[in-house]
Amino acid sequence: MFKVHVKPSRDLRNSYAALAGILKDHDQIIITNKGRGESVLINIEDYADYEDYVHRRYIREKLAEAEVAAAKPDTVWLGHEDFWDSL
Repeated sequence: MFKVHVKPSRDLRNSYAALAGILKDHDQIIITNKGRGESVLINIEDYADYEDYVHRRYIREKLAEAEVAAAKPDTVWLGHEDFWDSL
């Protein structure tokens, strides 16, 4: 399980190597500015996993919308050639 660390923004400049070490362990870092959360640093592999998750979620939502639209009796269907011509 990952840990969440809170660090001031000055650590980006002064202690980057230590922050990079934290990220290698797949922990997350909340960067604060004047005591308030401003951004989050995550490992590049974790970011890729997150992007994949968001993409898959988007596809699932769009497929669900398409299924609802396809089930409506007033849905207009295009033939194969008409579909490609419309693009």
